[in-house]
Amino acid sequence: MIGDSFPLIASRCHQTGDPVHLLSYFSPETDQEFTSAGLEPGHMGYFAGRAAPLGRASSAVVAAAFYNFNPALIARHLPRAWDLASPERVTEARLTAVDRALRRVLGDEVVASPDVAEAAGLARAAAGACRPEGRPLYAAHAELPWPREPHMVLWHALTLLREHRGDGHIAALVGHGVGAIAALVTDTATGKSLFNAKQAREHRDWSEQDWDAEVRALTASGVLDSSGRLTEAGTRLRAEIEDATDAAAAPPYRCLGLERAERLIALCKPLRDAVIASGELPQNDIAVESTHG
Repeated sequence: MIGDSFPLIASRCHQTGDPVHLLSYFSPETDQEFTSAGLEPGHMGYFAGRAAPLGRASSAVVAAAFYNFNPALIARHLPRAWDLASPERVTEARLTAVDRALRRVLGDEVVASPDVAEAAGLARAAAGACRPEGRPLYAAHAELPWPREPHMVLWHALTLLREHRGDGHIAALVGHGVGAIAALVTDTATGKSLFNAKQAREHRDWSEQDWDAEVRALTASGVLDSSGRLTEAGTRLRAEIEDATDAAAAPPYRCLGLERAERLIALCKPLRDAVIASGELPQNDIAVESTHG
């Protein structure tokens, strides 16, 4: 059946389009706009920027939705961020930063190109087929108004598809009994993560003691071997999680259709390449694949 190909299509679309979304976290424009809006530099902008569509959410709600950050780190920034800048102001700053970053990295000619406009239309059609049930971050972002310019429509659509996939990925982790730190440890052990183990631990603000305790537990349960690599059982576990994630992310692309989904991938490839070539994403010398760990 042709429908059986759509989980793989979902994975390929994510790998191709996600770097365009990720620029919104790592570009210098992002920190500039968030600090101009009143936020403190650093993690506060990330948490507030991504959580703003949820409204004045508490740190506990955001920690649950983001899944693998140390809740204590989030609590240092939320809900205090909402006293410095309202969620609406933060969302406005985020969009301004994305517009500036995409124009700088891609160039005005590409931003205004027919290819970007076509990609925006295809991505918006896919995002419009997403369902909100059990996907709180997607649902919150889906209530935001659509931007007008095609490159921003594309970015917003890719963001919706990413949050839709991410919510499904968290459901897969929960269903497989993989907690916050275990998700990070096993993801980095695949060698395909956005971060290496040290980067993941530090970025998510887990202590060495927390991390090492989880490594010991995963080793004792047969997920990791004595050198910290995935065992056969660990490799199978991660594959099952990714398969479940891809299957849950497939419906929007099934609605889009195989030909249009392949066209979206082709149109996003040069945009992805430009973003990666900018050097602003953490690379770990591998392709960007994972969503949340």
